[in-house]
Amino acid sequence: MAQDERGEDPGRGRVEMIPAKRRALILERLKRDGAAAIQELAEVVGASASTIRRDLEHLVKQGALERTHGGALLQRTDHATFEPEIAIAAQFARAEKEAIGAAVAAELQSGQSVIFDASTTVLAVAREVAARRLALTAVTNSLAIAQVLADVPEVHLVVPGGTVRRGSLTLVGRPGEDFLGTIHADVALLGTHAITGTTLTETSLEVAAMKRAMITAARRVLVLADSSKFSSPSFCTICDASEVSEIVTDDGIDPANLTALRALNLVVRVVPVGGSRPERARA
Repeated sequence: MAQDERGEDPGRGRVEMIPAKRRALILERLKRDGAAAIQELAEVVGASASTIRRDLEHLVKQGALERTHGGALLQRTDHATFEPEIAIAAQFARAEKEAIGAAVAAELQSGQSVIFDASTTVLAVAREVAARRLALTAVTNSLAIAQVLADVPEVHLVVPGGTVRRGSLTLVGRPGEDFLGTIHADVALLGTHAITGTTLTETSLEVAAMKRAMITAARRVLVLADSSKFSSPSFCTICDASEVSEIVTDDGIDPANLTALRALNLVVRVVPVGGSRPERARA
């Protein structure tokens, strides 16, 4: 039976899956296999072929993939400024982000001052902080993270201000960037759009500038990057991995990438997306 755009079966009134989750699953499958047929994607996602076709057309308009006869494939040429819409990004590699978020939050201590970057993986840390009701001084340029932490009485929340970046909940520019130059936080938690070799990159100059200011403003810097982030570079450089304290990723990381980082004496924490203790290795 046909489903509407929300994945709802009109005949039964049953909601299957939100569009953002379906589209994240489609991108995850294409990232793994490179290409897939519509029927294959329908079976993976649990939706009708007509729903998958609509999802593919949506992702084509975003520039995320190309249509083929009977299916789709990832863009043959990476677009350095491409980023998925916020709802899809929140669903992409969700289990990996939640595992990383829980592992990092478990090491934060009451009384610390922590900078929370605007990233979906750092948002997972913020949710764990809220659940644990940690008493922190939290500085964030993310309106989504601010909303989560604002409900925690134990958290002293600082939102330094700026301009809301179009299509996101991220504050960039002044006065927030200037404010970061005046503080000395214990920890900064950063996301990144891509890690290529030892270079951390972003899709936007203004976002990269905020991240560099956060690195300067903290004594210890953790980069939270699920294994899908080890890819070709995005538009602009944030910094070299040697400028951060630690990279936290999941156990889906390509062994070749891990070996390359280890050769440069960097600290990498590998978090299992299953439950056993994380591996911390001086990479």
